[in-house]
Amino acid sequence: MTMPSWLVRTLSLLGLICLWALIAMWVDSTRLPPPQLVLASAWQHSISGELPYHLSITLGRVLISFLVAMALGTAIGIAMGRYRRLDIALDGALILGLNIPALVTIILCYIWFGLTDVAAITAVAINKIPTVVVTVREGARAVDTKLLAVAHAYRLSPMTTLLKVYLPQLYPYLMAAARGGLALIWKIVLVVELLGRSNGIGFQLHSYYQFFDITSILAYTLAFAGVILLIESLLMRPMERRLTRWRE
Repeated sequence: MTMPSWLVRTLSLLGLICLWALIAMWVDSTRLPPPQLVLASAWQHSISGELPYHLSITLGRVLISFLVAMALGTAIGIAMGRYRRLDIALDGALILGLNIPALVTIILCYIWFGLTDVAAITAVAINKIPTVVVTVREGARAVDTKLLAVAHAYRLSPMTTLLKVYLPQLYPYLMAAARGGLALIWKIVLVVELLGRSNGIGFQLHSYYQFFDITSILAYTLAFAGVILLIESLLMRPMERRLTRWRE
């Protein structure tokens, strides 16, 4: 009998927690607190209202940065995938965007725009857009032009062709860009908050680092990672199954 996929994922996570507990017990050091202490710390920070406040601030920045990066990256990627000359013209800039360190972009945005949320979100989006462009561009190149020709032969409207013929072929690439982007963006947001914001998970991690409070660092990290896992399980994975159902 095959085990359900959700059960396999749950058992895998429980296995990681058990491994963490065993290592913490073996090391017996304040440098690696056991899971129960981290959970107790997360609960204390939650009931005080501190953790929910900073978590919501960070999630807001992640959401806005994600939407901006996906919208611009998708538009540019489709254009580069469809038009050869545009692809050649922008390829150099794309390579530069992929290789400029995120830290450099963050520092420059803070210098140019000040220590504001606009600068923070701009820096995160700039770092993510090139990776979205690369993924979507490959999807645009892989679109079956014969299907587009059939749509044209049947005189389908441009909007119908886009929604029923073109985009369905891009959905796997868009979901890959979205899932990878979500994982990358929240990591960059933490760096942005650490360097130049006065709230958010990154700011809190920096504060606890100064006091060598490893338990609180892990509590905040696991709380945010848990939210990301919920987004992945309840939103991203079901959406991917629904959008790619036509391939089955």
